[in-house]
Amino acid sequence: MKLALFGENRLGVVTDDGAGGVVDVTAALPAHDPDPVTAGWWRALCRDFPALRPDLEAAAKAGPALPLDGVRLGAPVLNPSKIIACACNYRDHVTEMHDVQQRTLGHIESWMMDFDVFLKAPSSISGPADDIVLPAEVVAAGQEIHHESELVIVIGSGGRDIPEDTALDHVLGYTVGLDITVRSAADRSRRKSYDTFSPIGPWVTTADEAGDPADFQIDLVRNGDDHRQHVNTRDFITPVPAIVSYASRMMTLLPGDVIFTGAPPGVGPIQAGDSLETRISRLGSMTLRVVR
Repeated sequence: MKLALFGENRLGVVTDDGAGGVVDVTAALPAHDPDPVTAGWWRALCRDFPALRPDLEAAAKAGPALPLDGVRLGAPVLNPSKIIACACNYRDHVTEMHDVQQRTLGHIESWMMDFDVFLKAPSSISGPADDIVLPAEVVAAGQEIHHESELVIVIGSGGRDIPEDTALDHVLGYTVGLDITVRSAADRSRRKSYDTFSPIGPWVTTADEAGDPADFQIDLVRNGDDHRQHVNTRDFITPVPAIVSYASRMMTLLPGDVIFTGAPPGVGPIQAGDSLETRISRLGSMTLRVVR
């Protein structure tokens, strides 16, 4: 299934890769609260999806479908307890970041060596219909702001100390994300947590439909013809099951938590007026404007 949020945080099922529209299945939920701050129903859906799925499928078949161009899609996650982000998960990106840091900082930071995870503010999440807003203070300081197109994991049942061989059982599904990043010597979480710096969308494709997470093609095109990122998740240093297991050893993963799996090579600066199209095979695409 492809699960989307639209309007006043209504739950929709996307049909035929979006060509058939989106069916409002909110009435099939045991409870619904449109307020994103108190929307515990979303976490319950992530946790209990296998049990709720038959009712959602029946509601999706009953229709009617709304055309996608007639609704405003929001970020397909609501108020996660945390955004976990991976660093140094592609060898070619580690190499290119040495050059970026030498240019922007004058030295190479010691953390840009080995795979690890860090946190981003959940308030940085935005959706496929939102703009990426460049902070005035960063632009005024002349600091570079980069795009990082990434596979995003949405946690289902959650847990702690999850074994790697059962880690995929704890995944609800996957979506497309951008980890927008200020290049500076400031703390990594701070540089990546401005509002709109975590665009996610256009929907969550559940794990059974998405298929093998080690075979997603990731692409990012700037301004229609500048093809900056092109990579497959088979090139991960740390694959999805190991990411989930590793993160769960440090922090309990809760239903609805979000994990950015790491930047592919090809990151580069963005500026106001740019258009960024990011797409992942079998998961969909987003085209986002960059504004001041």
